[in-house]
Amino acid sequence: MSKQQVNLQEPFLMILFGGAGDLARRKLFPALYSLHRNGLIHDRFAVVGLGRSVREQEEYRSIVRESVEKYSRWDTETEQDWSSFLNRFRYVSLDVADASGYKDLLGEVEGLEQKWHLPQNRLFYLAISPRLFGDVAIQLKEVGLTQTRGWRRLVIEKPFGHDYPSAKELNDQITGSFLEEEIYRIDHYLGKEMVQNITVIRFANSLFEAMWNNRYISHVQITAGETVGVGERAAYYDHAGALRDMVQNHILQMVTMVAMEPPSRLKPEAIHDEKVKVLRSLRRWKEEDVATHMVRGQYTAGLLDGKPAVAYREEEGVPEDSTNETFVAGKWYIDNFRWSGVPFYIRTGKRLDQKVTEVVIQFKGVPQNLYFNKNNDLAPNLLVIRINPDEGLSFQMNAKKPGGDPEVVPIAMEFCNNCDVESPEAYESLLRDALEGDRTFFTHWDEVSLAWKFIDPIRRVWDQDKDSLCFYEAGSSGPVEADALLAKDGFHWHSPRPRQRSIIQGSEIGSSQRRGCP
Repeated sequence: MSKQQVNLQEPFLMILFGGAGDLARRKLFPALYSLHRNGLIHDRFAVVGLGRSVREQEEYRSIVRESVEKYSRWDTETEQDWSSFLNRFRYVSLDVADASGYKDLLGEVEGLEQKWHLPQNRLFYLAISPRLFGDVAIQLKEVGLTQTRGWRRLVIEKPFGHDYPSAKELNDQITGSFLEEEIYRIDHYLGKEMVQNITVIRFANSLFEAMWNNRYISHVQITAGETVGVGERAAYYDHAGALRDMVQNHILQMVTMVAMEPPSRLKPEAIHDEKVKVLRSLRRWKEEDVATHMVRGQYTAGLLDGKPAVAYREEEGVPEDSTNETFVAGKWYIDNFRWSGVPFYIRTGKRLDQKVTEVVIQFKGVPQNLYFNKNNDLAPNLLVIRINPDEGLSFQMNAKKPGGDPEVVPIAMEFCNNCDVESPEAYESLLRDALEGDRTFFTHWDEVSLAWKFIDPIRRVWDQDKDSLCFYEAGSSGPVEADALLAKDGFHWHSPRPRQRSIIQGSEIGSSQRRGCP
């Protein structure tokens, strides 16, 4: 039964901090429009956008309209439909550090709730700097905005702290105003269709669930590659790096989705419990182990799609002597009964040769010296879950080559998730879930805290050892040291697009197009 069928929609008021910022324009306004257009939110709603600049109401609504027209996956409708949507938006100028401004905000909110007959269901969305989260949450409580007859929910973006102590301090501030079950920490990867599909693929198919363990699986690969550089995010990114920006949240969340046990019931709390168990079982590296199990790299100048790409240190806003990593690879173990001995290889980076996010499950091979594997050259069975930009599923198996030749060749069964129907944007799914009170695909504090406890020792080692930084050319697949992580175990990274290019063989490691640590 779908969410629409069970009628989980309720009238609401959204208080959007950062109401004219980049996230609101690129993601939130288009998501709201899509949900409104498709009848996936209640037709009685209002949005209060907050920002420091002074704006007229029509100016703000023009910003909303331009954002939807530019970024929405839907064509805009008639002027009458536009008017119905845009009239729900109101702008209020607010300095978040000024306590008196929150009293004016309370009056504006209560006025809109009376106008649109809203039952004080309030969604607070903080699309602002994380350093302001705690102060804003405190002010909302002090002025009475969190005292409602309906529900109250707080949606916050990453990064949630920069290490465990800062994350705990921030969480303590927020939980002084909101209960944990009212806090929705967004990880937009969890809103992606095929990430949400991982648990369905696993638990709805006895074929896979019966083989989802160390008896049948050789290893797991998780790749999240980008072709873009740091762009306008240099000020943030040079302090965060790929480890904090990608691994601490997106990569670890995908690991938990792949490795979790079947939940006892289909409730957010049960699913969170199983994800937490994975993070507790994740082997934490001692400082002396980091060098042999983790790789970090930084891109130098190179060619991307035949065009020159500058080095990271030449990007605007990046110091010329920066030792920040733009690439991370690792070899991890989950020490529980299901996964004992199975390596999880992860990698993520910027300015790589392909934009791709995918999970590869490689199953154990056929024993050597049998009839079909006399030379130990059979290709492995692979289950590939493609998350971005192509969404779908591929299962690779071996079969006889057509014709008289008895040669055995790999073939793939393919499923495309976004070929005929365009998938909803991640923010559409997550915003809808937040409005319906479904926390399944939001991160719990226990997940955040355990992720930081795993990442912090790695960060400390790298901060102390500047020579641990390796280099790779822009437009390559990353530093050779990342290839060596697998090569020493007899494996290799699988090509993100096996239908278009051949699988990278171990003999290709050490390409002249890349260079390693100094």
